[in-house]
Amino acid sequence: MGTAEDETSVFEEYRDRVDRPLARLFREYGSPEIHWLIVGMVANVLARASSLLPPVVLGVAIDAVFLDRTGYSLLFLPDRFVPAGETAQFWFSVQLIVAAFVATAVLTWVYGVAANNFAHGVMHAVRVDSFEKMQSLDMWFFDGKQTGEVMSVLNNDTTNLERFLDNALQNSVRLGVMVIGIAVVLFSENAQLAALTLVAVPLMVGFTWWFMRAVEPRYTSQRESVGDLNTRLENALGGMQLIKTSGTESYESDRVRDASYSYFQDTMAVLKLNYLYRPGMELFAGLAFATTFVVGGLWLTTGTAPGPLTGTLSEGQFVTFLFLTQRFTAPLAEVSNIVDSYENAKASSERVFGLQDVPRRITDREDAVALDDPDGRVVYDDVSFGYEDGDPGAPDTGEASSDGAWADGGSPGTVDADGTGGVDETSGTTETDEPEEWVLESVDFTAEPGDTVAFVGPTGAGKSTLVKLLLRLYDTDTGAIRIDGHDVRDVETASLRSSIGYVSQDTFLFDGSVADNVRYGEFDADREAVVAACEAAEADEFVRNLPDGYDTRIGERGVKLSGGQRQRLSIARTVLQDPEILVLDEATSAVDTETELLIQRSLDRLAADRTTFVIAHRLSTIRDADTVLVLEDGQIVERGTHDDLLAEDGLYAKLWGVQAGEIESLPSEFLDRARERRAETLSDDD
Repeated sequence: MGTAEDETSVFEEYRDRVDRPLARLFREYGSPEIHWLIVGMVANVLARASSLLPPVVLGVAIDAVFLDRTGYSLLFLPDRFVPAGETAQFWFSVQLIVAAFVATAVLTWVYGVAANNFAHGVMHAVRVDSFEKMQSLDMWFFDGKQTGEVMSVLNNDTTNLERFLDNALQNSVRLGVMVIGIAVVLFSENAQLAALTLVAVPLMVGFTWWFMRAVEPRYTSQRESVGDLNTRLENALGGMQLIKTSGTESYESDRVRDASYSYFQDTMAVLKLNYLYRPGMELFAGLAFATTFVVGGLWLTTGTAPGPLTGTLSEGQFVTFLFLTQRFTAPLAEVSNIVDSYENAKASSERVFGLQDVPRRITDREDAVALDDPDGRVVYDDVSFGYEDGDPGAPDTGEASSDGAWADGGSPGTVDADGTGGVDETSGTTETDEPEEWVLESVDFTAEPGDTVAFVGPTGAGKSTLVKLLLRLYDTDTGAIRIDGHDVRDVETASLRSSIGYVSQDTFLFDGSVADNVRYGEFDADREAVVAACEAAEADEFVRNLPDGYDTRIGERGVKLSGGQRQRLSIARTVLQDPEILVLDEATSAVDTETELLIQRSLDRLAADRTTFVIAHRLSTIRDADTVLVLEDGQIVERGTHDDLLAEDGLYAKLWGVQAGEIESLPSEFLDRARERRAETLSDDD
């Protein structure tokens, strides 16, 4: 069961449901910034119109001033504004040309500022909304390994939309204004020659239509291949240690080479059409120019209209035709870029709204209550949790440890067939069909305030899932979890999670200073509180030995620190949070024995007088737990104190014996079950 593929298909399903994505983009995000769009459009139209004025003025000046063959008359300019006399008309022409260039420059600046305000304003809103939506999504989405998709939405897709709104949209307006404006001017100068000159425009339109139909599937293939290449590179970078330790550099190089070559081929397929289109458009424009030059030249040199043409053509009109015919090429040649931006923007907006349309499962009820300063009495009442259609959503990532204990992870179910995830919007709970495969089944226990409850068991037994349900990262299918009598589904999620401190084996630190990482979540904490938290977490000594002490930048994910140092800063962060309930999820599993002793001492301080749940890696760390729950196949098979369970001589006693060295190995039936679960996990990963 390739669950990543299942979750990706869910994401794609919501993308496919998006109707008219660009129209939705303008409707939802363009409206607040519409004034900038209007200003930009108007300025763009006026700027392009101003740029057409110099050739017209030049043609009129040639005929009226230099050749003195016609009166000085400009389209849309009343004759009363035209001065008398050739010299005055000459300087008037100069003023008009200079004014046109100045107006074009000023209006282009206004258009640029307005267009960028519109484009970047929309993109700012899209990016922030997408990030907030991403943060609100439930853990099932991220267990589906959608991180790369989300990063692509927040970075690449918003950039594509910005380019479309800023460049392609305005270039489309520019294209329309130039083509229509040039046609109007040419027909006003000489309708017959204009009709002959503009006969190339329908050919250009037909050529452009063919190009758009031919290039669209190639753009689709190119986007898919670049996505495959990025995924391959991301996986290779993330797994660099495994690649090096496995000696598989050449294998990975071959895979990257294949993905890169596919991208190369798809890119060349697009470029070949682009390089056919641009010269083709220039050829049509060149033919129009050559036709104008030949026909107009013969008309002037012979003094009679060639062929079926009639009437007269002046030298000034001929010059205007030549200048404006050349203006067709640039805007029409931009069509390929406009098509490129449009296709990218359409796909990107589908991805943006696909992300925003993914439903939430975990929502607060309308009458949810705040969990303020709880005593910490936690009750699991007949709790069961599983996956729909037998699909675990994401495989259990636990590993069997060398000393006979196991770690496990939990994951969510899949969304319903209708794509809603079964969310009851009024209650904030998830209504699902009964799962075919249970991760937890009929779990009952109570933790009194201040108790320490430990969970042990083999991989896939459901230990991590138990605490994830407490944090309401997922909701139970049946039964209830209560804190001080409140069902966690009736509690405001923010207040619930702020009351629970979570220390995981997978410590995450941000790129920033030590102090900033410790006070994360308690941002107003002063330096004294940060230092006190680090002292309680056995971290103060090593922090003071860092180059800049508490102000030392620790790098992305705390890369400049050892695993034990990162773990102690994570504990210090939880100490500063001062939660009423504490969850320790294999908090010492990835460190050496000496570091474990330091961390365990700080954990003991942190757990004092708090309700604490411990997922145990080394059973020696839970000897003093008030209750030890042994899970197997999602059920509690043993419970009691450390001494009670040893006396029962069951699974816990066997695990303890292996770790203590009293038993050489686990009984074969336990090992066989562990191997079967591990094989299922690996199969899911595939």
